[in-house]
Amino acid sequence: MEIGRKIKSLRLKKGLTQEELGERTDLTKGHISQLERDLNSPSIETLFALLEVLGTTPKEFFDEPKKNVTVVYSTDDQTIYSDDELKYSIRWLVPRSNENDMEPVHITFQQQGEFKRFEPSLAETFIYVLKGKVTIEIGDTHYSAAKGDAVYYDASEHHRLSNAHTGTSELLLVATESYL
Repeated sequence: MEIGRKIKSLRLKKGLTQEELGERTDLTKGHISQLERDLNSPSIETLFALLEVLGTTPKEFFDEPKKNVTVVYSTDDQTIYSDDELKYSIRWLVPRSNENDMEPVHITFQQQGEFKRFEPSLAETFIYVLKGKVTIEIGDTHYSAAKGDAVYYDASEHHRLSNAHTGTSELLLVATESYL
């Protein structure tokens, strides 16, 4: 096991520099650098201090990574839901994506279709319009996005998507803090 590589990976995921990690653990930047390059081994006390700052437990740190992690998901893996009343369909592109940091979906609106109104949340939302034109309602403000446009917003206000095209519209939506 490469302890240094794992420490560096966790540090980068936390967005810390070697200096910042050192300050939080009473170690020098040089010592952190040596640990990350496996030129030095941490004492148990030092390792536990590092793991606490990096937000992990010794068990999680020493567990072997999952093998056979799925990277590519076929259409057979995806789930589709259609709402005939609101005239939309949604395709979850990654199974159990609501357990992940991001939830990517493909939404198709029929003419006059709309997605349900969402309550405010901590989520961030990215949309890429694949076809047609959509209206994004955020609070009391309405935005329009057409094919090729990208949209990014935090979901801290009520929000809703609807079709603003005379035909069908399609979009790719990626949300954090799953709320779909």
